[in-house]
Order: sequence, then C-alpha cells, then structure tokens
Amino acid sequence: MKLCCIVGAGPSELYIENGAFVIAADAGIEKLNKAGIAPDLIMGDFDSLGSRPSGENVRVFPVEKDDTDTMLALKEAMSLGYDTVIISGGLGGELDHTVANLQTLLYACENGINAFLTDGTTTATVVSDSITLGSESSGRCSVFAFGGEARGVNISGLKYEASDIGLSPSFPLGVSNHFIGKEAKISLQSGRLLVIYNGKPNIKNG
Repeated sequence: MKLCCIVGAGPSELYIENGAFVIAADAGIEKLNKAGIAPDLIMGDFDSLGSRPSGENVRVFPVEKDDTDTMLALKEAMSLGYDTVIISGGLGGELDHTVANLQTLLYACENGINAFLTDGTTTATVVSDSITLGSESSGRCSVFAFGGEARGVNISGLKYEASDIGLSPSFPLGVSNHFIGKEAKISLQSGRLLVIYNGKPNIKNG
C-alpha cells in the first residue's frame, strides 16, 4: 500500500496518517501551516487562498479548468503511484463542493484506487467489490447505489442485513444502518456503492 493524504480547504478536521505523502490542495495549505505540517506538494489555482505560495514543490493551475483542486490532487497522487488516498478538508463546507468530492471518490474507484473522504469522525468511500469494517466500529453505516444501480448487494454484521439485493440511486434503502459490535461486511456483484460510516478511514480493508 502506498498512501497519500490530500488536504483541502473545507471546515472538516485535518486527518494525516503517519508516513503518508501529503498534498495540499489550494487553501488546504493554511490548515497544514497551522498544524505545523510541511506538505510534500502544494497544488491548485489558489483562488480561495488569495495568494500563490512559492517553492519548488508548488504547482499552479489556471482558475478556468475542468478539474477541481481536489481532483487535480487525486490525479497527481495516482500518477505518482499511490493506490490509497485519504482526503480531509472536503466535508461540511459548501454542498456543491461536497458532492464534487463524493464524485471524486467514484472516479478513484473506477480507476482502481482506494479513496476515502473523512473529517476524522465520519468517512465516505466508494467500493466496487467489498469493504470490511471492524467490530470496534460504532454508530451509523449507510450504503447507497452510486453512479447507477448496484446488484448482488450483501450486508452482514449490521443491524439490518441483506442478501443478494439490488439498490437504486433513486431509492435510499440503505440509509442509517447501525453497527452492533460485530465485524461488518458489505459486498456487491456489480455497480458501485457509496459507503458512509462513523469512524476513521479503514485503509487496510477499503
């Protein structure tokens, strides 16, 4: 596993794993500066920051572009060979940016990358095969079809279990399930699932 942590400018808490390659996405550099953490790479159009950082590890992009700063950072992590990405500073801010960050998770999944969006308390990820969450997990766990219908969905170890069901993006059947002190496993045969759960990124079993 090669791990990269991307830090955005949103209000959610900073989350950095030890030993990770750290990318500051635009104004995410301010959060890292306050925490006394030096990023390995700083990139973005810096419109929200108001000024352009200087240094050999800074990459500046035009404001008018197709990718968000977070997507730019994800693509850079992928080009550098990282297969696991944790994005913090991407939840709890403007709704359109949160949706864009969730779609970034879908892009990562479609390209074989384990990606997580987290505020340190709640984590979102998109899976195309399975995810296992440990017995120490508590609180809620919601499962949504994402990017189309999901088929052959199995849910075990949560309060509400399911076997070989289909989920549709237009019917949120999988919202607000609950951990019950057991190892939980969610799997599917086809499609994509957006899994949102209380807890930190499960980088070992994402």
